[in-house]
Amino acid sequence: MTTHPAHPAARSIRTTPEGLLWEPSERWVRGRTGDITVVDSRHPVLVWEPHLPVPQYAFPRDDVRTDLLRPAKNPPTGTHTGSQIFYDLQADADVRPNAAWTFPADDLADHIAFEWFRRADTGLDHWYEEEEEIFIHPRDPHKRVDALPSSRHVRVEIGGQVVADTHAPVLLFETSLPTRYYLPREDVRPDLFDATDHSTGCPYKGTATYWSWRGEGDVPPNIVWSYPDPLPAVAAIKDRLAFYNEAVDITVDGERLERPVTPFSAMLRRRP
Repeated sequence: MTTHPAHPAARSIRTTPEGLLWEPSERWVRGRTGDITVVDSRHPVLVWEPHLPVPQYAFPRDDVRTDLLRPAKNPPTGTHTGSQIFYDLQADADVRPNAAWTFPADDLADHIAFEWFRRADTGLDHWYEEEEEIFIHPRDPHKRVDALPSSRHVRVEIGGQVVADTHAPVLLFETSLPTRYYLPREDVRPDLFDATDHSTGCPYKGTATYWSWRGEGDVPPNIVWSYPDPLPAVAAIKDRLAFYNEAVDITVDGERLERPVTPFSAMLRRRP
């Protein structure tokens, strides 16, 4: 039986001199581009870079189709912590620039990381943990996402106007983020919002669709979202509507909540 020292019986997060955090994962992970499996690993490691809130996978070289990698023609600078070695991925006639790289840490010297999803013609097309396709980024094993039906009284206002009022919300608790309140559609004023073509993906919840405020005021677009086909773990939020706490006023059981400051706050300010 082959042993893998990177998988001790007691898992723990390790720190490198470069400020990277990493730990072994026991998930079977595969990455594909087109019909080609580029990565097939039962011994990946999760890596957290200091400037990123979500982890990435790095894979033992033996689990990677290194024959498809070429030294990058135009390697980027400053995109990954201390990384200077990048690879272009050539699969058939398709070339994905800077699709892979190595971290400078000695602990990770024999591992290769990949862009998790295809963006600006780089990265891979599909990723799987076991038999489930995963989107956007790997799931963080230290993060929980719980969707709990509630009887709390939730009221949402925009510019002093009540746009939603319910006693039947589903509260979504996600580590390091404010509680999100998913409301029945019948308790939201649909005439005050317009559907947009904006969409986002979440590895914990699925793909969201959005609506924008029709009224006046300094309100960012795409302020309301819904998951028409959420992942099974959060099925309770299906077709419900949620608002960015960062940009609207939410009152719960008579208590006005402070608008939180999150990574989404800056994103909402940047929107045209």
